[in-house]
Amino acid sequence: MTYRSTLHINCGGERVIVNGSTVFDADIDQGGPSNFFLAQDRDWSSSSTGQFIPKNAYILANSSELSPNTTNPKLYMTARFSPLSLTYYAICLVSGNYRVSLHFAEIVFTDDETNNSLGRRIFDVYIQGERVLQDFDIVKAARGVRKPNIQSFNALVTNSTLEIRFYWAGKGTTDIPSRGYYGPLISAISVDIDRPSGIYAGAVVGILVAGAFVIMLFVIILFVMAILWWEGCLGQRSSATYHDFRDLDLKIGTFTLRQIKTATNNFDAANKIGEGGFGSVYKGLLFDGTMIAVKQLSSKSKQGNREFLNEIGMISALQHPHLVKLYGCCVERNQLLLVYEYMENNSLARALFGPKEYRLQLDWPTRHRICVGIARGLAYLHEESRLKIVHRDIKATNVLLDKNLNPKISDFGMAKLDEEDNTHISTRIAGTYGYMAPEYALHGYLTDKADVYSFGIVALEIVSGKSNTSHRLKGESLHLLDWALVLKEKGNLLDLADPRLCSNYRKEEVMCMIKVALLCTNVSAAVRPTMSSVVSMLEGGAVIPELGPNLSIVDDEMKVKALWEHFQNKKESSMGNSQTQSLLTDKQFTGSSTSAVDLYPINMDSSYFEIRA
Repeated sequence: MTYRSTLHINCGGERVIVNGSTVFDADIDQGGPSNFFLAQDRDWSSSSTGQFIPKNAYILANSSELSPNTTNPKLYMTARFSPLSLTYYAICLVSGNYRVSLHFAEIVFTDDETNNSLGRRIFDVYIQGERVLQDFDIVKAARGVRKPNIQSFNALVTNSTLEIRFYWAGKGTTDIPSRGYYGPLISAISVDIDRPSGIYAGAVVGILVAGAFVIMLFVIILFVMAILWWEGCLGQRSSATYHDFRDLDLKIGTFTLRQIKTATNNFDAANKIGEGGFGSVYKGLLFDGTMIAVKQLSSKSKQGNREFLNEIGMISALQHPHLVKLYGCCVERNQLLLVYEYMENNSLARALFGPKEYRLQLDWPTRHRICVGIARGLAYLHEESRLKIVHRDIKATNVLLDKNLNPKISDFGMAKLDEEDNTHISTRIAGTYGYMAPEYALHGYLTDKADVYSFGIVALEIVSGKSNTSHRLKGESLHLLDWALVLKEKGNLLDLADPRLCSNYRKEEVMCMIKVALLCTNVSAAVRPTMSSVVSMLEGGAVIPELGPNLSIVDDEMKVKALWEHFQNKKESSMGNSQTQSLLTDKQFTGSSTSAVDLYPINMDSSYFEIRA
């Protein structure tokens, strides 16, 4: 493999030579079902998330339309864009410090009197996982349309890979001038190494690689020792070790205990918003006005100790609009605290089937958007993130809603890395009753298809407004999936729709979501689709396969009849008073989970369990 110290890409355009010597590689692939492209020389690639509307993955403009006196106009005549996320990977770079220049020009929107002048494109830019541009507007930066603007940044490459990611920030226009034109847009990318003077470049590379290896090895040893110590294998814990923990290089921010106490008013009970097996969750306010949610680890929670480390290690390496953001942690005076972004609308579980005073009136477009957002977040974990991750505990409780009801997946305390060269992971079984895939619950056979199964259950809950495991009949558990399969056999799948929607929904979209949910919950993991395929099906970009037979616990005539009679009863009080109200208090939405780390927990009849293999 040949390593290089420069990379130039003409995004969305043909190969171009600039200034007589600098060659910009062609980037003319129009995308396919996977929206992934590998360059011909195999030293860079790109990946896009979302369904392109129109089909082309890039947009062209004539040179006569560019601003006069534009330097190197060939770089700005084309651009590549994505409805949600666009990532470029340089995968054969020598280690060192680089100068990354991003070339922008708004060539889609105009400044005339047409609808094209009404468009506003706003997005974020990340380099090596760090946000370098927030709410970036090309037109504002360039002071007009079809005018070039170059943004330059420094980046450190230590493992031969440079990642440049463009994210739609959820702002700007989405329907004007046309759907699909609002995502991030980039015209060209330049990457050049900053060569140090006086030292041979090869020696610098060797020093950087060796240093990075030593540091990584040291961090791994400390990480393993910390886990062994918390498991009791290295003697008793002492307060000094909590201070030593701060020396672990985990790439997240740190807070002092004083800052956290001030933000939460010394963990005032009035700021308490949740309780779980790990401890308590408090709402807080930092000096800069940022609202936060603070997880306080219970000193009695041994499982929480391991999940504390696991969650930091997992989520600190992830960045996505549909994953909850970890601001940092605090390890001081025998306190273990995790600090997250605050989610104004609590959890999806509380919004759908919590106490009546906390439920939200979620219309169908909002429910559909929430379901698609969850699918996009899982697609990132399974297929787009550099670390391929299986969450293991996808449920409505672990989906949080921000002030705009955008969903964000939380609680990575039980997440597992999915090695690409392994067919599955054999592990201890940990999860929530009613959401675990059968092959995982019975045999500990874990793949990303376990998350797909759990997503299918959550999708059914979103459609029906009912919890999967909150119904009881004669001491038996009645699962929502069983009810859906009964309706499927009777040809009445639309009866699953939440009566609170009052038929104010598009029937084809409801049927689409139900069918996708049933496909995801197939007893055979091989039949379940990938999450990227789920996103395409929910957005209408892919055809949903015909639903075949699906094994279920509904296996006798009497139980089917009981299910039918039970769900035909439309009295909401039987569920609200006998089950939910007896488990939920007015003050908080609490959980009986013995080890799941929930930001906003819910007690679902002691649903969490863990079995050590």
